[in-house]
Amino acid sequence: MESEQLYHRGYCRNSYNSITSASSDEELLDGAGVIMDFHTTEDDNLLDGDAASPGSNYNMSNGGGAPSSSTHLLDFLEEPIPGVGTYDDFHTIDWVREKCKDRERHRKINSKKKESAWEFTKSLYDAWSGWLVVTLTGLASGALAGLIDIAADWMNDLKEGVCLSALWFNHEQCCWTSNETTFAERDKCPQWKSWAELILGQAEGPGSYIMNYFMYIYWALSFAFLAVCLVKVFAPYACGSGIPEIKTILSGFIIRGYLGKWTLMIKTITLVLAVASGLSLGKEGPLVHVACCCGNIFSYLFPKYSKNEAKKREVLSAASAAGVSVAFGAPIGGVLFSLEEVSYYFPLKTLWRSFFAALVAAFVLRSINPFGNSRLVLFYVEYHTPWYLFELIPFILLGVFGGLWGAFFIRANIAWCRRQRSLSSGKYPVLEVILVAAITAVVAFPNPYTRQNTSELIKELFTDCGPLETSQLCQYRSQMTGSDAGPGVYSAMWQLCLALIFKIIMTIFTFGLKVPSGLFIPSMAIGAIAGRIVGIAMEQLAYYHHDWFFFKEWCEVGADCITPGLYAMVGAAACLGGVTRMTVSLVVIVFELTGGLEYIVPLMAAVMTSKWVGDAFGREGIYEAHIRLNGYPFLDAKEEFTHTTLAREVMRPRRSDPPLAVLTQDDMTVEELQATINETSYNGFPVIVSKESQRLVGFALRRDITIAIENARRKQEGILPNSRVYFTQHAPTLPADSPRPLKLRSILDMSPFTVTDHTPMEIVVDIFRKLGLRQCLVTHNGIVLGIITKKNILEHLEELKRHTEPLAASWYYHKKRYPSSHGSNGKPGSRVHHVQLIRSFQDGWGGRGDDSEDEEEVGLLDSSSL
Repeated sequence: MESEQLYHRGYCRNSYNSITSASSDEELLDGAGVIMDFHTTEDDNLLDGDAASPGSNYNMSNGGGAPSSSTHLLDFLEEPIPGVGTYDDFHTIDWVREKCKDRERHRKINSKKKESAWEFTKSLYDAWSGWLVVTLTGLASGALAGLIDIAADWMNDLKEGVCLSALWFNHEQCCWTSNETTFAERDKCPQWKSWAELILGQAEGPGSYIMNYFMYIYWALSFAFLAVCLVKVFAPYACGSGIPEIKTILSGFIIRGYLGKWTLMIKTITLVLAVASGLSLGKEGPLVHVACCCGNIFSYLFPKYSKNEAKKREVLSAASAAGVSVAFGAPIGGVLFSLEEVSYYFPLKTLWRSFFAALVAAFVLRSINPFGNSRLVLFYVEYHTPWYLFELIPFILLGVFGGLWGAFFIRANIAWCRRQRSLSSGKYPVLEVILVAAITAVVAFPNPYTRQNTSELIKELFTDCGPLETSQLCQYRSQMTGSDAGPGVYSAMWQLCLALIFKIIMTIFTFGLKVPSGLFIPSMAIGAIAGRIVGIAMEQLAYYHHDWFFFKEWCEVGADCITPGLYAMVGAAACLGGVTRMTVSLVVIVFELTGGLEYIVPLMAAVMTSKWVGDAFGREGIYEAHIRLNGYPFLDAKEEFTHTTLAREVMRPRRSDPPLAVLTQDDMTVEELQATINETSYNGFPVIVSKESQRLVGFALRRDITIAIENARRKQEGILPNSRVYFTQHAPTLPADSPRPLKLRSILDMSPFTVTDHTPMEIVVDIFRKLGLRQCLVTHNGIVLGIITKKNILEHLEELKRHTEPLAASWYYHKKRYPSSHGSNGKPGSRVHHVQLIRSFQDGWGGRGDDSEDEEEVGLLDSSSL
């Protein structure tokens, strides 16, 4: 009954694959063959996905000049209509229309600012609102990042013990004021007690080791369990790093709640828990999501941004720069990251505001001083030996390793995420997180390089050895006359090799869990371990074979000419570049992160090599791969379209499809118009002169038509089913006894984007990318032939890709709507709608059924764990 009512209201939807699915949800379909199947209920209070596409925001005022006395023209559109100009969940915005709205708003403000002092003040407020919102975003991002850093360090040390003198101190802070510590054992003080000392009263022995082992596992599982439960119950969008979703949102996609206050609060809390649990993940990626949540929330304080989705994305671009700024202490790198990696539209003023937001965020973080070293970064290093030309060879080899690691990781992680959905464990995210956390804790504890916090591990690997260092990596036989490695160095090498294998395996399986997780730090850790091993090998080679021709010129006998910490830094950059395929922004981030500006050439060589090697196995980075896996409607500007197809080969309808539904400009009735809407599920309709001429007049959105008719019936009398609907300037000549006509010219787009049927698809794809179009019409000599939507572009690209990658799997969304306060079983659930990703097989539909009892556990976005 509900579906029948929705049908008669014009909200029913056909199959995704039908030509009539040219909707905004249709646009949402990713190239991976995604299908969105919406089951609407009375609780949605939304138009259908196709019907509810973003409508026009033009002032719907009667633009006609016909005499009202003879035709009783309806003039109900003088005031804004609720719902017009806004977007529903999982829709794509119209960039061209949003920019037109902003220009019109700006012209209106400028025209009034000289009328009074109040209007002039409003114009100043409007002009400065952009700087105000990025200032607030920077302040909030810096404060939250400092809070997360401090809390994560404290909770990470809580797994090993507690400070009796001050429970809120971590291990390092606890021993700062102690007078009973020695330089060699400066991390040991009576104020800090391990769990074995507290429970058993002894610090050494097998019993003490077992107790510390047990407590380490207990706290790791507790933190992981609490994190996944909070995400599952309160904010399913808080899982992952969020960078693939932010890239998609910045390209114009709407995901309601993804940048909301609940997501911000839960992600901030669970990020601390996830990092403290010891899982192979980092907090840097999620900090970008946290910063974008701040930017989205603050944008609602300013109408300039709250009422315009395109302008709001300028704030989000600046917020992503602030997120990287506080994640790595790299404000310039953050701006370049936003420009290179996540932003879809990045005008010059957004560059300035991104720079300012990153500056403010970095200033706040420096004021908080979470690392206690009076610096923005945790990995600050000072190397005392320059690099030599022959070292470019191992640096390039590290770049090759980074590219191979990146290609392997992307394929393995995507395969694991796909496999997850066919396994029973994929239906139980809490159990999955507990299982991975348990394996990680059990295996990590015996090895000191896997037991410690990953950030601390990277810091130790980056550090140059000197007389003050007590690490095993610096236990050389002589610190003054050469680099002859001692037993501690060789022991550390074996432990690092085991840690490398452990990190590689666990990062693949951790990246995909339903907890906040970033990829930056785990990838850097893998590269830093490999780089340190290569650096020590080169150091020993130069020491024992200093007479070799390529060492003889650069290395003096008994002198240090190799810096293993530099190799760790280069390896970290190479592995992160291989996974993300970043180049310029990555190099800047790394030298800001470490202060190693002198070593920018080795970094550039390794990062570029890793990108070339990775691209040889596939041009997609990890973020693009997960965007494609999740089926997001993202047209990647980095991909080149090299095929020779034409617009007529991609447009809908095709020859085997029903003819394109069109509206005539002045000879349809309200009943006929509603019948057209009810019988189709198009997002909009071309308006033509007449059935005979087929000449294009404009384009009317389905949602605008529906809202206009409902408003007319509610506000005006005399609108009957046989009332004439016209889109022209003047009303047509009607008999005297005709009912009042309905004028809809004000909702008509008089300048829809059109291409001819012989336009190459290469040009059409570029137009969609650069203008952010949702659809364009295909004409021949002014006669409309069909329509191309973003969905059609993505389907076409995926079809071409399947010819080159026949094993590529297709995926589609299966979205179910529930009351906002209830889950799939009718019980109170999470605060957002649930999305389930199901695999499409050629012989039928696989995956979880619609009535799966565990659907609410999955929450949202089964593999958005970046």
